[in-house]
Amino acid sequence: MQKVAVIMGSKSDLPVMQDAIDILKEFNIAVEVDIVSAHRTPEKLFDFSKNAHTRGINVIIAGAGGAAHLPGMVASLSPLPVIGVPVKSSNSIDGWDSVLSILQMPGGVPVATVALNGAKNAGILAAQIIGATQPDVRETIIRYKESLKDKVTASSKDL
Repeated sequence: MQKVAVIMGSKSDLPVMQDAIDILKEFNIAVEVDIVSAHRTPEKLFDFSKNAHTRGINVIIAGAGGAAHLPGMVASLSPLPVIGVPVKSSNSIDGWDSVLSILQMPGGVPVATVALNGAKNAGILAAQIIGATQPDVRETIIRYKESLKDKVTASSKDL
């Protein structure tokens, strides 16, 4: 069974990260959710990052606001693909600090980065990564994208 870990720096990030959880469940992909703070629980971050692949995790989605070190730190320690979700938090500088902290990773430590508060796209990207090798997940993605097209076509007809 394929599994995605959705982690965040604090519980206040959950309303944004819930979009990733919901879309992954819609695609019938198992989801593990946890709070892993890069600054307040560094030991947990190290343990999670170094061992996620041994627990059956295939992709990690990490959401963080402010300085947003969580995705990059996880990526530095894990062999798994990491998708960063910059979160516009209460202590954020309009979200740009989070976006740039996740986007500007040094060579050798990639983090795929989605838009500010773009957790839904992170979930879809995680499913697409899994779908590259899992035909059942790939078919679910194909049907999902067809449904997007159908919604636009229906909206166009309603004009």
